[in-house]
Amino acid sequence: MEKKYLLKGLDCPHCSALIEREIGGLDGVKQASVNLIKQTLTVEGEHLFFDGGLDKIKTVVTKHEPDVAVLELSEFFTENGQAVCSCDTDTCHCHDDNGCHCHGEECDDNHIHGQENNHNYSKSETDGDDVRGEIIRITAGAVLFAVGAVLRSFTRLHFGFSLALFVAAYLVLGTDILAKAAKNIVRGRVFDENFLMSLSTIGAFAIGEYPEGAAVMLFYRIGEFFQELSVRRSRKSIADLMDLRPDTARVIRDGREQAVHPSQVSAGETVTVNAGEKIPLDGIIIGGQSCLDTKALTGEAVPCDVGEGDEVLSGCINIQGVLKIKVTKTFGQSTAAKIISLVENASEKKAKTENFITTFARYYTPTVVILAFLLAVIPPVFTGHSFTMWLHRALVFLVVSCPCALVVSVPLAYFSGIGMASKRGILIKGSNYLEALNKADTVVFDKTGTLTKGCFSVRKIVTSNGFTSDRVLEYAAAAQCRSGHPIAKSVMKKYDGEIDKSKVSEQWERSGYGVGAVYDGVKILAGNAALMAENGIDIASKVQGGTVVYVSADGRYAGCIVITDEIKEDSKAALQALKKLGIRRTVMLTGDSEETAKAVCSQVGVDEYFAKLLPDEKVAKLEQIKGEQKAKSTLIYAGDGINDAPVLACADIGVAMGALGSDAAIEAADIVLMTDEVTKLAQALKIASSTKRVVLFNIIFALIVKAAVLLLGAFGIAGTWEAVFADVGVAFIAVLNSVMLSYRRGDY
Repeated sequence: MEKKYLLKGLDCPHCSALIEREIGGLDGVKQASVNLIKQTLTVEGEHLFFDGGLDKIKTVVTKHEPDVAVLELSEFFTENGQAVCSCDTDTCHCHDDNGCHCHGEECDDNHIHGQENNHNYSKSETDGDDVRGEIIRITAGAVLFAVGAVLRSFTRLHFGFSLALFVAAYLVLGTDILAKAAKNIVRGRVFDENFLMSLSTIGAFAIGEYPEGAAVMLFYRIGEFFQELSVRRSRKSIADLMDLRPDTARVIRDGREQAVHPSQVSAGETVTVNAGEKIPLDGIIIGGQSCLDTKALTGEAVPCDVGEGDEVLSGCINIQGVLKIKVTKTFGQSTAAKIISLVENASEKKAKTENFITTFARYYTPTVVILAFLLAVIPPVFTGHSFTMWLHRALVFLVVSCPCALVVSVPLAYFSGIGMASKRGILIKGSNYLEALNKADTVVFDKTGTLTKGCFSVRKIVTSNGFTSDRVLEYAAAAQCRSGHPIAKSVMKKYDGEIDKSKVSEQWERSGYGVGAVYDGVKILAGNAALMAENGIDIASKVQGGTVVYVSADGRYAGCIVITDEIKEDSKAALQALKKLGIRRTVMLTGDSEETAKAVCSQVGVDEYFAKLLPDEKVAKLEQIKGEQKAKSTLIYAGDGINDAPVLACADIGVAMGALGSDAAIEAADIVLMTDEVTKLAQALKIASSTKRVVLFNIIFALIVKAAVLLLGAFGIAGTWEAVFADVGVAFIAVLNSVMLSYRRGDY
């Protein structure tokens, strides 16, 4: 059981990590997860609704972020993956950007109805006021500081005047920081950035370094402002993604067209979509034809032609004509909603590096504070030097010690990487999977639908024992007329006639072997060589050149049908790209014949293959391959997602290929490629590598600069201005580096 809360106003990655850890330790809580991008807290446990539970959560949150409001998200419980609203009305719809509405009536701000929605992503006046207020505060403080600095530079006669201006600038910029520091100390939280800034700047004023004290506060506020803008920009990318989900659907009811919210449309109803509009819900076209822009879902700009009988997905744009669509999935189960949910929730699954930085910051800051105290006290006692001089050096220590550059930039880098991938039709469920891609050395592929198109066609028919080609094809079609397997469909397509299903009885299908039936009194078997051998049917010799369906009639071998599957155009290029990216071993697992598997591998460049595998044997073979891997390396399994769910779940990283609209694939896979292109996997590896480089640069750059300034400050070489750069400057550069990751084009 789980419950969610909105943490309105939460922008600090470090604070969100502290909140997550402390709430996770509360009685009755199994796990707590803060999603900074969504500003939500998810709490899992057996006793989520214990007395005073909300108050305890609020206490933890306000301890770290006094200005953050904690609101219950929709008062709902999750049952079988569906959100159940607790309000009195039968249905709740609260997706309007103009505010919350429940049957046309405004909801109370403290109660957000219905399923989790984009309420907290709407452009609010409050957010705009916050930004404007911060700009005014920083501008006013900067002007006061600049005037004070000018007066101090030109003449000493205006010392009192300049001092007053420095104090005024400091109070304009730092009053709320001083107040937060005081509140946090009362709550028992001492070693945070508010305390460090307050202590260092007050200390600077105490020893007469007035310009430095005001400057540290000014540049700290500027750095914090840009960091918050970066977090908001990442959050805005979610709001932009919300454009996938239309606000209106025109449903036909009682012969008339009605404009309603998509959540009010049920499966089975018919909606119309005009040219230029987004398709509101998944469905099947029952009238009209058009071209669809699928870029928002797949990352591909090539339009897709559709007509009657074709399946269409929500979020696609109808380029021309009017379409009538029979809805097959409700609003919450639509493809657009699932994609949005995947990207939104990706930040909840944190990479090891993120967790390390959070743990590092917990110990790093208090350690530096203790060292600063010792630096201020011990040298004057033992050397007889000025206490003021060593206090100044200690203050430099304090300014440098803020870990903002790491605790903000590292999570942002991972989220930027995930965002960059999603723009290219690669949905990564968490930064842990993005990081794990960098350790991949083995990629295992399914064949059909992954390396090949999965579009089977009959290449030739071989006859035996006096049977004609038409009779062999008819028997094979009769045995497979109710099967949904791609091979069966290719046989039916080749037959191009109508099988009288009233003549078909005792039909059965056995996975990995074939099918059987009684057709017009004749017992037919259609399948692989193993099925024939099991039933004592002599096929003389195996036929090669593709997938072979052997056919028998009343125990006599009638002949076989050779079926080929076309290899995807980009499969060979994808395998070459993977090798260049450091993939050591590539393997193909297939239920197809040895000859077919060998032919495919030789054409695309796969290192090795295992053929004639049943579904359970694929899992066992994958486990064997995992056991042969190098230590700490990861294994990727790429499958079409339709029948590969067990293998996808078994792999270190499961990648569903071309899984647009496939529920099983989206659930089982860790990474979902929205198109059939195998090269998307190589793109994902490149994006993971770019993200890793940014993260490592931020960590190494921040630590080296901070260590250098700390050391120089201890010897009196570096002063307050160098300390300001080591804190605010480094943080700004690291955050900018993380944010720019999503703008990089590169060869992806």
